[in-house]
Amino acid sequence: MRRTSFVRDVWTVFSREITPTLREPLGLAFTMAQPLLFLFLFGPLLGGTGGFGGGEAPWQWFVPGILVLQCLFGPMMAGYNLLTELLGGSLERMMVSPLNRTAMLIGRTLKESVLLVAQAVLIMALAVPMGFTVHAPGIAAGLVLLTVFGVGLGALSFCLAMAAQPNGELFYMVTQMLLFPLLLLSGVLLPLDFGPAWLRAAAAANPVAYIADAERALFAGDFTDPSVAYGALAAVAIAVVGLVLGTRAMRKGV
Repeated sequence: MRRTSFVRDVWTVFSREITPTLREPLGLAFTMAQPLLFLFLFGPLLGGTGGFGGGEAPWQWFVPGILVLQCLFGPMMAGYNLLTELLGGSLERMMVSPLNRTAMLIGRTLKESVLLVAQAVLIMALAVPMGFTVHAPGIAAGLVLLTVFGVGLGALSFCLAMAAQPNGELFYMVTQMLLFPLLLLSGVLLPLDFGPAWLRAAAAANPVAYIADAERALFAGDFTDPSVAYGALAAVAIAVVGLVLGTRAMRKGV
């Protein structure tokens, strides 16, 4: 019974979050088109390359990286909407409802995950004619891994939004300070194999780098690569920490 109630709460919150997005086709179109800029801006540069990160095909290396990048820009910034509700007072009405607090977090982050999966399908469909090879089981596993990662990032973003009251400056400051180091030290756009030792050491402490490596292995259909286990461990750890901290923050109230 509790499980059924939890699933119902997740669906209730998810429906509440996704409905306004679906009712704004222009905004939805912009959201879907945004990652295509990276595809078409970097695509011509990949045409003359022989491969990245051990010689694999450029598009097999690049497409998973773009999806991890979108996960950083999407769920990590998901707290912005929560911050808007906090500052406007609309979240207080939701907090007095009997909805499960963890379900509230998961429902919100699943909205970002659904958009991410839709973007991923669009990017892959356009990349296939350019040389991207589809390995269906690996891609499915990679999208599940991204969803887990996105749930954790989104929950942490909500924690930060709640801590950033009353003016929200802390949210913008921390996200901007974290976003670009996490991005640049993850190797999602450029390989770090030939970087200086200090850069590779810094990347080794970045969990996003392990997730990016796992995505590339999965999208290539290689389930046995050790990076898959490391990436899965990093994604699950981020999700657990995010949900625990987020649920605690929700229970304390706003």
